Formats: sequence, C-alpha cells, structure tokens
Amino acid sequence: MDNREEVREFLTSRRAKITPERAGLPTGPRRRVPGLRRSEVAALADMSVEYYAKLERGNLAGVSPTVLEAVARALRLDDAERAHLLRLAQAADGSDALARPRRRPAQQWKPHPSLQWTLDAVTEGPAFVRNGRMDLLAVNRLARAFYSDVYADPHNQGNLARFTFLGPDARRFYPDWDQAADITVAILRTEAGRNPHDKEFHDLVGELSTRSDAFRTRWGAHDVRLHGTGFKRYHHAVVGELTLAYQGLEMAAEPGLTLTVYTAEPASPSEEGLRLLASWAATSQPSSPAPRTG
Repeated sequence: MDNREEVREFLTSRRAKITPERAGLPTGPRRRVPGLRRSEVAALADMSVEYYAKLERGNLAGVSPTVLEAVARALRLDDAERAHLLRLAQAADGSDALARPRRRPAQQWKPHPSLQWTLDAVTEGPAFVRNGRMDLLAVNRLARAFYSDVYADPHNQGNLARFTFLGPDARRFYPDWDQAADITVAILRTEAGRNPHDKEFHDLVGELSTRSDAFRTRWGAHDVRLHGTGFKRYHHAVVGELTLAYQGLEMAAEPGLTLTVYTAEPASPSEEGLRLLASWAATSQPSSPAPRTG
C-alpha cells in the first residue's frame, strides 16, 4: 500500500501544530515555518535530520515501534494521533492485513437477526450501527425517527457525513454545526488510516471534497480523534432541542462497525423529548429503512 502522501501530510501537519514553547525549545525571531523545524523534531526524537526527513517524506515501511514512539513523543501526539500513526505504518508495509475489516460482498448488507433484536430491545434511546464511512447500517425505531432528516433526502444515502456537509437541514439539526463537522471529518480521517483500501470510502471523500469547501478545509487538517463517549446537542424537526449522551462500542463480531446508543439525563427535558419522539415514531415512521451496503 503506497500511502506516502497520507503519511507526509499527517506528519507535516502535526509538526506545524507544535510551537517551540510547547516543545521546550528556545524561540528566535527568524522562524520561517509554523511550528517546529524538521531538525528540531529530529533532535527531540533522537535521530538524524536525514532519517526524520525520510520519514516525513512518507517512508514508514519497516519502521520499528521504537522509532514511531520517538516521533509520537517529539510531536506530542495524543492517543488518537498515536494510533493513527501506527496504522499508517502498518498499512505502509502491509502488516495491517489481518487487522483490516474483512471485505464484504457487494450485495446489500443485512444485520444478523440477533443484532436487530438487540437494537430493537433499546426502547428509550436511539441505537444504531454504522461503519467507518458513517453509513447507517442498522437502526432501532427511535434512531430511524431521530435521523428522519437524514433519511428524508435520498441523496444522503443514509450517510451521516454526506448529510452533515451537504444536507440542507444539517445546520438546524446540529446547533453546534462546526463541532459536528470537526468530529465527522476526524472520524473519517481515522478510518482512512484504519482501512485505506476501501474504494467506497475514497469515493465519498472525493465527493465531499468536490462539493463542500468546509469539508475540504477540514480534511486537509489531518485531525483524528477517538470518538467513544460524550454529549451532543441536536434540534429535531418534530421535538425540538435535545441534549443527549452517547456511547460508541466497537463490535467484536463485525470488525469495523460501531454500535452507538444515545440516552438522555433522567427527568430532563431531553428525556421528555425522547418520549415524544418515541410516540411520533410509533405512529409516523416505518419500522426500518432500506438496508445499506457494509
């Protein structure tokens, strides 16, 4: 896998974000680059400038974990960035082969009946399964109602990233749209390192890059993040404002897929909003959307 451009842009962007002060280095008046110089990163990583320059040109194939850790330490990478760097190195030499999500047949993906039963057993909050491209693959009734804006436009194709950047209702649905957009791109950037061989993924990124300046700018920043738990605000067209906690769980039985459940604080206005949404879903929404490809 030739991912040298991805490696080069990631390392260059991380180096540009580290100031000399943050790295514990003296500052001077004649700095011509944002962040650190290559020579400074090399010194912090205890390697030659020539060797670090080779790495930053994208040549990570065969690089040892010790060297990767030294680079991560020098660039002050967080946990998500360290994991991303490791995945880029594994993809560069092919050692990620066993860890890649297995390729699924091109036909429409359908959840195992027991998975759908599990989702349907969650009755007080939206629950859904997505892949790294942010396709909604399986949902419970409440998630179908919660994402009614996503499903209302067939051009979204049940994809949260496409909805976020191209959907006309996205900025209403996400009151904190900039934050939602940042998170969406960071999830996609993480997937680019984890599963670099997915043609549908690259097609999606190409489409969004062509049609959305906001996406293209964020994509170029090479930011990644771990996205397992937290709170988000929403404005649903039917029930109004909701502040929901979320938990994302990697599915051991389906590598590459994530099960997410949204809940509201007990006795809060958002909990009442979810009850109203459930009532609306019971009378107005189909039981499930059309299946998506995995």
